Amino acid sequence: MPSWKGIAGALALASLGVPAGAEPLWGIQVEQLEYQAGEDENVLAYDLDAFVGSDEAKVVWRSEGELSLEEEAWEALENQLRVQVPVSTFFDAVAGVRVETPEGPNRVHAVIGLHGLAQQWFEVDADLFLSDHPSLRVEAEYEGLITNRIILVPSIELEVPFSDDPASEVGAWGPKLEVGLRLSYDLVDRAISPYIGVHYERVFGETASIARANGEDPGAVFFVAGTRLMF
Repeated sequence: MPSWKGIAGALALASLGVPAGAEPLWGIQVEQLEYQAGEDENVLAYDLDAFVGSDEAKVVWRSEGELSLEEEAWEALENQLRVQVPVSTFFDAVAGVRVETPEGPNRVHAVIGLHGLAQQWFEVDADLFLSDHPSLRVEAEYEGLITNRIILVPSIELEVPFSDDPASEVGAWGPKLEVGLRLSYDLVDRAISPYIGVHYERVFGETASIARANGEDPGAVFFVAGTRLMF
């Protein structure tokens, strides 16, 4: 007689569009695992996605964080659990929950958005975070092949808060911009790709005013070295 655990697992896979007896699709992609060296601060940062499901629907765990080596504390840490379903040939609709644990108090948000490939093969994420402190984040990244193994990856991320959040040192409509340029080499196919590059981040508006009032520079440049991993 099948166990309740086995029945529950089969129902869960069926809900993701995986036929009975079929192996679900799964994968882990560590987009960034890097050391960031700045003028006033050194940071360890990571950004990863793990998914399981089918072409019809996937459950995705997304996690990213920044660990300050001087303070030995997380400057930023967030985890998302998302469901992705295709809405066109190149885009998935996204819904889920985001748990954010920055330097200030923890925040929990609902997430809705789009993920996919725009024209010219730009990978795009556009997510709306809904809570007492809502915000919008848009990310874009492009992989430019210099050779079959050497890849130049420009990226840009913009997050716009819609309300004041003094505990997290964020002002309404004071966006945070991050721009990166990384040059990678596919050491083992696409599974291991070490890279070097530069990363720039800056806050604007009321968020920048809060940073200056706290004696902090609203902008910073980091030289980075790390690797991309894919399983």
